[in-house]
Order: sequence, then structure tokens, then C-alpha cells
Amino acid sequence: MKYFKVLGLSIIVGGSFLSFGPPNCNLFEDDCKEACIEAEQAIMHSQGSKASQIHFDKSIELCPTFAYSYYEKAVPFAKRGSVSEWNKLMDNAVKYNPEEYLGQRGWYHFFFMHNYQASITDIERLQTLYGDTDIGVTGDAMYHLHILRALCYKGLGQKKKAIRCIEDQMAKEDHYLGLYDYLHLGVLYLENGNLQNALEILNIQIEQNPWSEAYYYRAQVYKQLQDSEKCIADLNQALVQYKKGDKMHNSYRQLVDEIYESDILDALKSVKESPSANE
Repeated sequence: MKYFKVLGLSIIVGGSFLSFGPPNCNLFEDDCKEACIEAEQAIMHSQGSKASQIHFDKSIELCPTFAYSYYEKAVPFAKRGSVSEWNKLMDNAVKYNPEEYLGQRGWYHFFFMHNYQASITDIERLQTLYGDTDIGVTGDAMYHLHILRALCYKGLGQKKKAIRCIEDQMAKEDHYLGLYDYLHLGVLYLENGNLQNALEILNIQIEQNPWSEAYYYRAQVYKQLQDSEKCIADLNQALVQYKKGDKMHNSYRQLVDEIYESDILDALKSVKESPSANE
């Protein structure tokens, strides 16, 4: 079992999402200590199960300010698409412990609801609370929260702002490097017409993690540079990586800049049929 620290809580890697362990119950007193013990009982059951939710309800009844139980009770509602129920519970988690749960609410706003502005607002508010201290990563440990903020700007069509946000964050010595940080930056450069920058950054991504997407987008750079030979070579390699499973994937939703096999095949067909490829 592998453990991380995310926003001060111990978490256990167990699939696409990370399960948060409750705070140390010895840090609480009286009813809130009992609430923490109830939360420990809750996570012994399947997430979202009746038994689990009953324990969380009891925990909240014992200590109405115990933010952890609001958060964990909210999670299965987000996964099931019950946004209003998730929102009510998550807002209480943030109300009683904003330092721990603003970032998580921002991540869920992005990941499940595509509410980019709400996500940006939560992340920026969290940074205000933390001051110069690093604000941490997303609940799946995939991105630093400021990289997530950049993806929100991209979702809003503010690509230059997204580029600056990623560049500023990745320039920090203590930056938490995610699996797709260079990929997203390279794609943003490509979309903004900065082809040499895109090529340089996608090369770094391929050196670190040769995802199918990295070859696919580098092929798009070569296409715009009118280098059909390298474009076709990269698309063929993208197909190889895709079939090997070296690609972006998430069990719950399509990721930003994720591609499918049909995208690669369509791109190959387009390039091979272009006049420049036959010269």
C-alpha cells in the first residue's frame, strides 16, 4: 500500500482516486473525538454504501463541525452525478476546514462539473489562505493545483493565460511534476502557434513518459512544419504506444488532450492523402 500527503491528510492509493484517511482522532476531544471514530468506522465499508453513509451521518450528528465526514460523505454523490447533494455537503467541508477542502472542491468542480471558473476561484482563495506556502495537488495526485488552474483557463478559452500559469508553476524548484504537465504545455504552445516551443516541450514529455498523445501532438507540429515524413513516423509510433496502453486514461471521464485510436488513424489518412506527402 502506498501513502501520500495531500493538503495535510494521509491518503491511500487505490485506483483512479485516492482514499483519504481520517485525521488523528487523538487530536480531538469529547463528541468530536467520537465523530472521528465514527468516520474511521465509515471508511471500513465500501464508499457510498448505506453502512458507510450511516456512520458519516452519526459522525456529523456528534460533531457538526467535523469537516472530514462532510467531505467523504459527499464524494460518492459527485461520482453518481448528484451534484446538488455533493455541493451541500462539500460546502460544509469547506466551511469548517477551508485549508483542507478548498482545493478538493476546486478539483471536483473541474473534474466532474466542468465548472472552470468555480475551480479557479477555489484554488486562488486557497492560495490566499496559504500565503507563500505550496498549496498542494489534486485529489488524484495527478496535477499540482496551479496546473489544474491552467487547464481551467484553457477550458475557458484563455490559452495564453494558461501557458503563463503552467510556465510560472513549473519554474518553481519545488514543483510537483505531474505525468502530463509537459504534454499540456506542449499542446498549448501548438494551439497558440508556438511550434518550436511545442516541439521542444513535447520532446521532453516523450523522454520522460512516451505517451501516445505526446507522439500524436508532436506529429501535428511536424504537419504544420510541413515535414510529412516525421509526421507519419510519429503518428505510427502514437498508434504503437496506444495499442500498448501507453496513453492517457481515467475511469471516470475523458482527460484534457486525451486522444483515441480513431484520432490517430484519421490523422494518418489525412497526411498520407495530402499532396505534400506524395511529393
